[in-house]
Parts: sequence; structure tokens; C-alpha cells
Amino acid sequence: MSVTTIPAALPMRTRTARMTDVPIIPSAILAIAVVVAIFADFLAPHDPQVGLLTARFKPPFWMTGGSTNHLFGTDQLGRDVLSRLIFGTRVSLVVGFTAVIFAGAVGTTLGIVSGYLGGWVDQVIMRVTDAWLALPALTFAIFLAAVVGPSEMNIVIILGLVYWTRYARIVRGEVLSLKEREFVRLAIVAGCSKWTIMWRHIMPNVINSSIVLATLMLGIVIITEASLSFLGVGVPPPKPAWGVMLSDGKQGLMVGYWWLTVMPGTCIMLLVLAANLLGDWLRVKLDPQLRQL
Repeated sequence: MSVTTIPAALPMRTRTARMTDVPIIPSAILAIAVVVAIFADFLAPHDPQVGLLTARFKPPFWMTGGSTNHLFGTDQLGRDVLSRLIFGTRVSLVVGFTAVIFAGAVGTTLGIVSGYLGGWVDQVIMRVTDAWLALPALTFAIFLAAVVGPSEMNIVIILGLVYWTRYARIVRGEVLSLKEREFVRLAIVAGCSKWTIMWRHIMPNVINSSIVLATLMLGIVIITEASLSFLGVGVPPPKPAWGVMLSDGKQGLMVGYWWLTVMPGTCIMLLVLAANLLGDWLRVKLDPQLRQL
């Protein structure tokens, strides 16, 4: 009787363990951020770009002088901090996800082409990649943003151009191993063209690595966007962005208006930490050498 019940119980425990192994807190933070970004127009209690000068520097509601009409207080122009945080979530996620997808598409494509074709194509792509990687990412992004001018779309393009090299380097390494596998050799014998082999046989085997790298890069992209906005070459004001809020609130930090910098800084920290933790979990789950089978 025990011999027949043990095999049936083990797969159930394995499936349950894999389902409950998802990092709950990071996933919840990212899910809440996505919901807030989608429904920002309905969740924000005030217009994030309009304020009253008579309501300047109102503290959060739990402090003396605070009001429930402005739960997280107001800034130097009387704008509601909570509303700006909510719309800032949309800006950070839109820029972050779009830039990560753009960089991933460019880097993964070049990595596959470089690794499979080899020869002079590989040499040209990898030398450009090495030169790109030698440049400090933030400094290079600041230079490009200063050249093309601050705007949300420009920041997406700049971040994609800065970070595509990470994907290209990692994907190329996997392609060099995959093209020696039996299924690729069989596809060559069957008469498949190089482009068919790259997109139909190799790409599905490297997409997991690209997804894991994308989750890890999301936090880096969000920090870079906030840094550019803080320096005045990112998302232009008065559009609410967390980096812009940090820049506007830095002067009031030393005179007691701490909520102007602590609130957006906390949002950046939580979102980046959640993205990194979820990326680490995906890396372990999708890598057959690291997960426990």
C-alpha cells in the first residue's frame, strides 16, 4: 500500500513547493505598483501638476498642521505629494518596462546573430559591445540626454541604447554553446536556413535568460531614470517623476520638509528592491543548473 501512495504524493508536494516558493512581498509590491500606474487617474486625489500657494509645505496628516485632504503633505508649490507619487509610479514603470523591452530586443537579436554567424560579424558586434561596456552607464546616459534633450521618449531610447550590451554579451555566450547541440546540427542537415535556425531553434532557448536579465535590469533602469530626472536631463517638469520630486525637495530637506524627499526615495527603494528580488528568484527557477529538480 505504501509503495503505491508515495509516487502519487511526491509530485503533489513538488508542485505545491514550487507554487508557494514565489517571493510574496516583492511580487505584491510590483503588482500594486502596476495597478497604481494603470489606474493613476482614478486613484490620485488631486491634480499632480496643479497646486495652491496657500497650501505650501503642508506636512503629512499625522503631523501637527497636517490634513487628511493631503495625506502625504504638499510641496513648495502646494501640489499634493501623494498624487505626484501615484503619477510618478506610472512614469517610472512606463519608462522602465519600455526601455528594458527595447534594450532586450536589440541586445538579444545582436547576441543571437553574433553567436551563430561568427566570423567578422561576431568580431564587429562584440568589439562595439566591448567599447559600449567600457563607458560608464550613467555618465553616458547623461551625455546622450544632454545632447538630445529631456523628454520621456528620449529617455526610453537612451536607456535602451545604454543597456543593450548586457543582453548581447550574455545571449552570445549561450548561443555559442547551443549551436553545437544535436538539434541545431539536425536542423542544418534538414536544410534549414541560418535565419530559420536562429529564430525558430535558438531564440526559444535563450529567451529565458533574456527574461531573467530583464527583471534584474528593471531596477537599474528605474534608478538611472530617476538619476537623470534628478539632474534635470530626464523627464521634464512639471510632469511628476520620482527623480524630479527628489530634485525639487532637496532644498527643503535641511529645514524640516523631509517628506518631499523621503516619500519618493522610499518608493524608488521599494520598487527597485522588489524587482531585484523577483529577478533573483526567476534566475534560480529558470536556470537548470541552479534549481533543484
